[in-house]
Amino acid sequence: MKEFPLASLWRRGQAGPADILAQQEHRRWPLPVRSWSMFQSWQDLLFAHWPVSASQIEKLLPDGLALDTYAGEAWVTVVPFRMRGVRQRFTPAAPWVSSFPELNVRTYVKSSSGEEPRPGVFFSSLDAGNPLAVAMARRFYHLPYFRAQMECRVSDDGIRYSSRRTHRGAPEADFRAVYRPTGPVYPAAPDSLEQWLIERYCLYSVDGRGRVYRGEIHHTPWPLQPAEAEFERNWVAQAHGIFLPDTEPLLQFAKRLDVLTWRVEEVSE
Repeated sequence: MKEFPLASLWRRGQAGPADILAQQEHRRWPLPVRSWSMFQSWQDLLFAHWPVSASQIEKLLPDGLALDTYAGEAWVTVVPFRMRGVRQRFTPAAPWVSSFPELNVRTYVKSSSGEEPRPGVFFSSLDAGNPLAVAMARRFYHLPYFRAQMECRVSDDGIRYSSRRTHRGAPEADFRAVYRPTGPVYPAAPDSLEQWLIERYCLYSVDGRGRVYRGEIHHTPWPLQPAEAEFERNWVAQAHGIFLPDTEPLLQFAKRLDVLTWRVEEVSE
């Protein structure tokens, strides 16, 4: 099987910032001129994608964001994974904030301002097992992070993942699943649904005044594997008004992806 770029580097371990920045041809727009601000490693990650009606999601979006659809359908993705090696530029990873489980619920959007729209993701929720990381992300990135009691561990039957939200005043949200890869690494095919879902290079957030922000990210193309999963509890989307269909999701696994992020900036009108 032919390798795609940096496959051998992924097998060896961490890709450094220079390795990540060396590959940019897969992006739809140039990197920011300013320097990146944070390094993160996303590990033992599952993408669980469901198609949902556009009308269900549109009413949940803030002003300034437009729903992005594929063949007329909106999609929602639940993403359990493990954060590792989180650090600011020019600083080492601090043990008490650099590694923790995280569980995201996201949909697909683009800015609706006068500038060129950039397809990205919008989070209904982000649960994390580190209270300091939650506080910092809510304060500086305007993201809906919530404190949770979480566990992500490798077992004989796959990745066993559990999350119970403990954030005061937040909707209850539980998640429990076991998931595993079922085949070799592959890149998403050009112009496929998989590529549309995962190769997203910015996120959007909104502050308490309704101002929309965009945060740029960069990484090499996703090293996907086919996956299977058993969901014992999956209530995190429902906690925020998103009702997933009773159908099998599209599943992908990624063992590791190293990522650079930039500070969020307000989206101009």
